[in-house]
Amino acid sequence: MLIKNGLIATAGDLYQGDIYIEDGIIKEIGKDLDIEDSEIIDADGKYVIPGGIDVHTHFHLDVGIAVSSDDFRTGTIAAACGGTTSIVDHIGQGPRGTTLHDPINHYHKLADGKAVIDYGFHGVIPYEVDDDRLKEMDQLLEDGIESFKIYMTYGQMVHDEDSIKVLKKAKEKGGIIAVHPENNDTVNYLKKYYSENGMTAPIYHAKSRPEECEGEAINRILNIAHLVGDAPIYIVHLSAKLGLDYIKMARDRGQENIYAETCPQYLVLDEEKYNLPGTEGLKYVISPPLRNKANQEPLWRAVREGDIQVIATDHCPFLFEKEKEAMGKDDFTKCPNGAPGVETRMPVIFSEGVMKGRISINKFVEVTSTNPAKIYGMYPQKGTIAVGSDADIVIIDKDKEVTITKSMLHENVDYTPYEGMKVKGYPVMTIVRGKVIVKDNEFIGEEGYGKFIKRYKNDELVRF
Repeated sequence: MLIKNGLIATAGDLYQGDIYIEDGIIKEIGKDLDIEDSEIIDADGKYVIPGGIDVHTHFHLDVGIAVSSDDFRTGTIAAACGGTTSIVDHIGQGPRGTTLHDPINHYHKLADGKAVIDYGFHGVIPYEVDDDRLKEMDQLLEDGIESFKIYMTYGQMVHDEDSIKVLKKAKEKGGIIAVHPENNDTVNYLKKYYSENGMTAPIYHAKSRPEECEGEAINRILNIAHLVGDAPIYIVHLSAKLGLDYIKMARDRGQENIYAETCPQYLVLDEEKYNLPGTEGLKYVISPPLRNKANQEPLWRAVREGDIQVIATDHCPFLFEKEKEAMGKDDFTKCPNGAPGVETRMPVIFSEGVMKGRISINKFVEVTSTNPAKIYGMYPQKGTIAVGSDADIVIIDKDKEVTITKSMLHENVDYTPYEGMKVKGYPVMTIVRGKVIVKDNEFIGEEGYGKFIKRYKNDELVRF
């Protein structure tokens, strides 16, 4: 395959050129390449970028009261149609008493033969942490599971003492810990208070999980990481300026191994969505919740200046009519938390970021592909356009204008949070390991084409 005349954008470069692909690998990059018997793709006037990497999805996630509606087939098809060529899924913990390997093995069965793009899994640390689980972390690191997640809230939360053990192990062995940061006791108190006092409309979801809950938890876990020798830590779905300020403060005191992720919903949507008529606000019941609009510009600035390194999605869809509305119509606390976004991430951030001048095309590539690959042990196999890298490539028509509607998306859910949003610039071709799997918003790939990504340990941590 020979991609001709494209405007090739990586995290560090922007130039017009050609890309020759053979056996799923980028073999040559240059100008005016002429290689016989090649399939020619003319990308003149379009951006050619490394495929998007979404390192925060929840496919087939069982939350007890519901299971997220995208499995590894529908979810990865949607991802591909939106310009994403690899995902790393945050898996469910499973019931109490399971080993760390049990949910990984379960998710291998869920994904194998279904995924259409390449995929990996984050390990997950549930409940108590004992010596057996710490030994399992060693084993999983050798098996290509380079990252583990802990929750500071929910029933499966990890308490501070166990967080210390997990962070210490990651520091010793070259892993990284992803953290869902919210103050559990405060959230539970506020949820109970609002519910018992009849304040059950969707807006009280946001009020029950205020930015102070996120900020306090971020500050606490960063201090703990500092106490165990600056252990590597990754803050997921950062939603507000307060948490960002704590991250910057920790970095200012010399704590280097901190990485932060935000999501499109926190950059372009705000808490007024909870005040929509009827039950519409339940569509936006996610955790952390949408915030006051004043948080958006500080988050964009942090992306631009490098204080936030990754934009992922936290894609976790539930059917609106059958689940979110049916369960939550009388009480927000009964509504399953989560929303779709894996298909809209790239076009929304390209349009709102690049086309509106908030970030450069290079920064766009950096936060949607290159940095996720570097942090999570996939670079340079993934996340860049370079000789020897996997030919995971997306072609974006920067002039293509699209109005996002549920009907044009491939996500297996009955709504999109971005309904009616007009975007400029849209992926028109997705290539995974040298194979075109999406063309003009039509999936033409093969179920089961996706491969498991064995991610390497970070013996030398990435510096940004």
